[in-house]
Amino acid sequence: MDLFKQKIEKLRRKINEANYNYYILDNPTISDAEYDSSMRELQQLEESSPQYKTADSPTQRVGASPLTKFNTVTHRIPLLSLDNAMDEAEVIEFVSRVHKALPGEQVEFVAEPKIDGLAVELVYENGIFVSGSTRGDGITGEDITQNLKTIRSIPLQLRSNQHPIPSLLEVRGEVYMDRNDFERLNEQQLAEGKPAFANPRNSAAGSLRQLDSRITATRTLSIFCYAPGSCEGFSFETHIEFLQTLPLWGFRINPLIKLCKTTDELIDYYRSIETKRDTISYDIDGVVFKVNSIGQQQTLGIKSRSPRWAIAGKFKAKQEITQILNIEASVGRTGAITPVAHLQPVQIGGVTVSNATLHNQDEIDRKDIRVGDWVVIQRAGDVIPQVVKVITERRNGAEKPYRIPAECPVCGSHIIRPEGEAKHRCQNMNCPAQIKGRIQHFVSKRAMNIDGLGDRLIEQMVDSGLIHSVADIYFLKKDDLAALERMADKSAQNVINAIDASRETTLARFIYALGIPNVGEHMGKVMEREFKDLETLIAADYERLEAVEGIGPIVARAIRDFFDEENNQQTVNRLLEGGVSIAKSKTGTQDERFAGKTFVFTGTLTQFTRDEAKEIVEKKGGKASSSVSNKTDYVVVGENPGSKATKAKKLGVTIINEEEFLDFVNK
Repeated sequence: MDLFKQKIEKLRRKINEANYNYYILDNPTISDAEYDSSMRELQQLEESSPQYKTADSPTQRVGASPLTKFNTVTHRIPLLSLDNAMDEAEVIEFVSRVHKALPGEQVEFVAEPKIDGLAVELVYENGIFVSGSTRGDGITGEDITQNLKTIRSIPLQLRSNQHPIPSLLEVRGEVYMDRNDFERLNEQQLAEGKPAFANPRNSAAGSLRQLDSRITATRTLSIFCYAPGSCEGFSFETHIEFLQTLPLWGFRINPLIKLCKTTDELIDYYRSIETKRDTISYDIDGVVFKVNSIGQQQTLGIKSRSPRWAIAGKFKAKQEITQILNIEASVGRTGAITPVAHLQPVQIGGVTVSNATLHNQDEIDRKDIRVGDWVVIQRAGDVIPQVVKVITERRNGAEKPYRIPAECPVCGSHIIRPEGEAKHRCQNMNCPAQIKGRIQHFVSKRAMNIDGLGDRLIEQMVDSGLIHSVADIYFLKKDDLAALERMADKSAQNVINAIDASRETTLARFIYALGIPNVGEHMGKVMEREFKDLETLIAADYERLEAVEGIGPIVARAIRDFFDEENNQQTVNRLLEGGVSIAKSKTGTQDERFAGKTFVFTGTLTQFTRDEAKEIVEKKGGKASSSVSNKTDYVVVGENPGSKATKAKKLGVTIINEEEFLDFVNK
């Protein structure tokens, strides 16, 4: 072997071992001076012999050119959020639900602190770190690979001397900043005349979302890893087994993790961690309890956005007393009106709080909240400030009751409160307060899918007066875009091409893109299947809508209210005038072989993507799931199937390959 290559590999092993001992085991084995000297020597050798430079070298943690934007990444398995237990009683209720769903079975739980940071996913192929992303909306996140490489507690290459390495491994974790590092960062910010960060979580999130990874590298970030995503070529029987394996591969896990076997042990852990909360060097806002057995997790399954086998036990929020100076109506992306209390600024848990949500008119009436009241404020989940109660003893008669106005404070359109809803809403989808969020939603991947229309460009177009509604997008010219700051002719043409490509769409996508309250992707597909075309849907009265299976009274009223608003009718008509063409639905006839059947796809698929497979199944009247259970009908395996195939065999679920699936589809 080339002597240069031998020396390079020896130095890499030395530096990787030093990183592992320092960041994972908290046991430094070489001095800082020796570490720096070895790193400089490795950099020099790689510069002189660039053919030996690899992506997993310790020298590649920083150095990539700044990005112009973050690309999006679709998670192979959704990063679900957790339901919350707000006190011990709700933790006990969670345990009872689990035991009820698993009658007669012994159930263990893994308990760990809930870190107040930013959730990320790390992807390794054959032991090499290839990409990393934020949680995002749970389905898609932002590609922050270069920034994650700067965190030295994230291995660029997995250790293989103690445990075999899967061909594909996804690891979820929480990136955070220690309080001491946060204070040092803020001191530096203020010394440079820059604004201080609000709290450690904001500083961690802001650091990870820097387009220049060299800036991220100057921030001291850490990570605790806590959950798997996809894992191919390897499987685990229990969650604790997975956690115990992570350090063998080079990952850092929380030292306070504990295996609990009884409800009393869970409650003792909950109380113990809350007691230690202020002595831990990083921010936590609760604890997480997970069913230990992977098989039991799969049996319990998931709800729409959260697993039934895990819960976040939240800590009691810290409270302070302050005065309400004023109450104003805030208008959200979908027109939801949220009353916001403007407060005499007060410090809660190291954060200055000057606003608090009052949620809705019912909440205001129930608590009898008035302008001028002295109130108890807390940060719910240590994040969202809210009013706990009014101190009526401090009233002097000058306090004023508050009612949500009848007209939108931004656009003047009428505000309604849909039947069955707590929220009031501005019905005008072109309301200036909503328009940026409306457009961002309209162009998103699962809506009209207009690539290139990012948040910054949308903000620039709205602020410059170039567009005032979603319909204006389809009347843009290349020269309009090219005239904007930092927009070259080629970039402008790319956006125009993406707009043109989006003109032909489906009814389901179009309905979802409009942002009708309570109407998500699934409901868009329900309406497409039932009404076939836009004209029939718009003409449907409330009774016709409510009669559709899956559309309840609240959704029916939301749809009818939306299309009854004149501004919205004009916008839809203008979208059609701009060339938007909605294909007539062909999904009306279900295939009896698929109806009510659940399919799971695993392994590397070569004939189609997972999204395409899901679409095929749903169009045929079936359901595509991400986990195998005794309710699964078929598991479709691609190359290198993982634990899902093993689980299917144990449960006796029918296993077919891609060719058999396609034959089944085309019969």
